[in-house]
Amino acid sequence: MIDEKSAISEAVRVVAELMVASAKTAPKARGVDNVVSVVLTSREEIEALARRMEELAEIHGDFFRRDAESVRNSDAVVIIGCKITSLGLRKPETLKFDPDYVNSVVNLGIALGSAVKTASLLNVDNRIMYSVGVAALELKLLDADIAYGIPLSVRSKNIYFDRVWPRK
Repeated sequence: MIDEKSAISEAVRVVAELMVASAKTAPKARGVDNVVSVVLTSREEIEALARRMEELAEIHGDFFRRDAESVRNSDAVVIIGCKITSLGLRKPETLKFDPDYVNSVVNLGIALGSAVKTASLLNVDNRIMYSVGVAALELKLLDADIAYGIPLSVRSKNIYFDRVWPRK
């Protein structure tokens, strides 16, 4: 017999792995794979991430503290980032942006969308969080230039829906 707690824990782990697969197989601009992912499942890893987010709240604002509480209450955290790639293309004089940078960031956005679609289809609550990515990069949890985090939760109510700002 598998008890409910064990079943949920295993389901979240499997969904997190499928989210990584969704991010990896998402379409990429020019076919360049610059997307990297990691999954945090242990309470120690998740707590270390939440603590770093709380520290960063002093620099970046209270939403880091609010998001840290969401992370702390999560069952797992998927972190997806991208490396800024350069194909050595010369930026046309008419453009005001670097196409390699833009394509790298677009790849990340498509990968994030693909990952959360997978979680949603499998009934695991999630939320894309910039703050998680900043803390993950600070902790060197993945080799990326930009990252976002996706905490995952299976509860009777979505814990990311009614988030409140911390009291000052």
